[in-house]
Amino acid sequence: MLATLRSDLAAVRSRDPAARGVLETALIYPGLHALWAHRVAHRLWGMDLKFFARWLSSASRSLTGVDIHPAAQLGQRVFIDHAQGVVIGETAVVGDDVTIYQGVTLGGTSLAHEKRHPTIGNRVVIGAGAKILGAITIGDDSRVGANAVVLHPVPHNSVVVGIPGRVISRTRTSATSTDSPFSEGELASDPVGLSLESLFERLHELEARVGSHGRSHEIRPSHSGIWSGDDFSI
Repeated sequence: MLATLRSDLAAVRSRDPAARGVLETALIYPGLHALWAHRVAHRLWGMDLKFFARWLSSASRSLTGVDIHPAAQLGQRVFIDHAQGVVIGETAVVGDDVTIYQGVTLGGTSLAHEKRHPTIGNRVVIGAGAKILGAITIGDDSRVGANAVVLHPVPHNSVVVGIPGRVISRTRTSATSTDSPFSEGELASDPVGLSLESLFERLHELEARVGSHGRSHEIRPSHSGIWSGDDFSI
């Protein structure tokens, strides 16, 4: 347990340039406090001390603004940045080296006593305000854009934005280092720019396809003026 708590602290310092020292980080980061409280509550839950686990979880929520059910499974080196408004449901599973920003919800869409919350892969980044709902899986090394509402499974190495969430890009490389899982600038990527880039790539592909058949390179919508099918897939 002590080794896990130390790795959580190291994760904050490695991923937040505002974290200036061990003592400062340990004392004033509410996301880290919420994570540490959950580690203890989860152990109590596993020991069938469910009342005490829920009490500790409730106390942590009041102090940090982060609501994590004690039954939720969180991996190593999870980083909850800015903390406020984060909700992680009972059957949620979060992998290693995941970064979660403020306002994120890992919620359920069912009242049945079953797996009803998301499974988040390793090295996933979840942007501020994103909602991931239902028993779906977010693949390793994926990024979920700010305020996205994700209702369907997401493949590995994907970028998801929008309401409802759509995969707009597949990254070409995946992170392998557990000490620094994100390349410089990756956390601040522009989802709108990525979306436009994906659309332009698709347009060029369609123009080349039409040109190979000896027709005009200009792509036009149907007579109804509505794009449909593969002509507008991203």
